[in-house]
Amino acid sequence: MTEPAIRDAASLILLRRTPRGAAVLMGMRGQSAAFMPSKYVFPGGAVDPGDGRTPLARPLAEPHRRRLLVEPSGAASPGAIAAAGLRELAEETGLLIGRPAAGTEAPAPFAEAGLWPDAGTLTYLFRAITPPGRPRRFDAHFFVADAASLVGDPDDFGRACDELSHLHWVALDEARRLDLPFITEVVLAELSALAAAAAPDEALPVPASVPFFDNRGPSPRFVQID
Repeated sequence: MTEPAIRDAASLILLRRTPRGAAVLMGMRGQSAAFMPSKYVFPGGAVDPGDGRTPLARPLAEPHRRRLLVEPSGAASPGAIAAAGLRELAEETGLLIGRPAAGTEAPAPFAEAGLWPDAGTLTYLFRAITPPGRPRRFDAHFFVADAASLVGDPDDFGRACDELSHLHWVALDEARRLDLPFITEVVLAELSALAAAAAPDEALPVPASVPFFDNRGPSPRFVQID
């Protein structure tokens, strides 16, 4: 059996912080989904060809852009990967992270709101390549953004598509009780450590490095991207 090609993908983790605690936005994939059916996941998906042409209100900050260039699997640029995460968030939840801009070059949800996606709010947190033997394989890049960067009501999912069901904010210390893919559990542990490193009214810190589970070769490999 021929292994499927590895595609670049992006997931966008929204973190909502208050003095009472932190929460993360998650939804459940459909039972008939080809990849991770019935599992709770973060909004995300594969990079599309158009993501590389998406205008960004602000680019990814450093060192996040530089870290995305380490050992790439495909040809997607850091800007395309970030744009994919912002687009998938908009499509799957109806929530937007953007800044006012003229023109219609942005994906439909942003253009309709008069916005361009804003990658300047994103923190690169984690990377993992799907192991062999799966029906689909992704080089998945996980970003986190503070819910305070959203434009509009963080509880309004009225414009979400039907790809994720049961969209809701989950207390960060309870999220690992959901039915999760293994890699999502690992990402939540990294997210918890990052959230604990700053008060709710402080900006999220830049991680010292990005954990990378590399499954491209004959044996799994774990490294830290500095």
